[in-house]
Amino acid sequence: MPISKCPKKSEPLWKGWDQKSQKNGLRHQVYAVNGDHYVGEWKNNMKHGKGIQVWKKKGAIYEGDWKFGKRDGYGTLSLPDRETGKHRRVYSGWWRGNKKSGYGIQFFGPKEYYEGDWCGNQRSGWGRMYYSNGDIYEGRWCNDKPDGEGMLRLKNGNRYEGYWERGMKNGLGRFFYLDHGQLFEGFWVDNVAKCGTMIDFGRDEAPEPTKFPIPEVKILDPDGVLEEALTMFKKTEEEGD
Repeated sequence: MPISKCPKKSEPLWKGWDQKSQKNGLRHQVYAVNGDHYVGEWKNNMKHGKGIQVWKKKGAIYEGDWKFGKRDGYGTLSLPDRETGKHRRVYSGWWRGNKKSGYGIQFFGPKEYYEGDWCGNQRSGWGRMYYSNGDIYEGRWCNDKPDGEGMLRLKNGNRYEGYWERGMKNGLGRFFYLDHGQLFEGFWVDNVAKCGTMIDFGRDEAPEPTKFPIPEVKILDPDGVLEEALTMFKKTEEEGD
């Protein structure tokens, strides 16, 4: 009896094409319609692993870690410099879900940069900011502004140590006027000192000391003042009874 064999069913051509088009592992340049291109590792058609992304419109370049299509891990973002025509590093540090998160360094200009903690693209946690005018802030940050305990050191050497809120001095703090040899200690509200005490501090070593030292304030009769206060207190109690 003759044996008949059934021919194998051939898969549609589109299935083979689809399998070949799936991006997995290391790939050479893959271009988007808008001109953006990516070189690096893929997983299930998503950027995953090490890779370099170039955005044509802005000229931005990201080189670093990816996770399921998003910048995640350690990476560096660079932008073109109009003056030199070359790319300059803008941010180097950690990312999570396409946003700066963790420790990183952000360059705002040639002489202005921040190094410290980030959360959701904002400076948050501990960090140190170097300003272009020579000032340096070191301390706590929240919502991209100094918030909490921190120190601002001015270019001339004077410094503020104390509490901040919304980027302004708020709460207890001390301002060292080292150029004049004085120290102010008190309470601040939105960068304005509301109350406190001013004393001489290192006046003899100050480069521009005040003309006259702050006079010492004394009570001529401290015992008499105390006795008078006690008498008034006892009188108030007796009247209350």
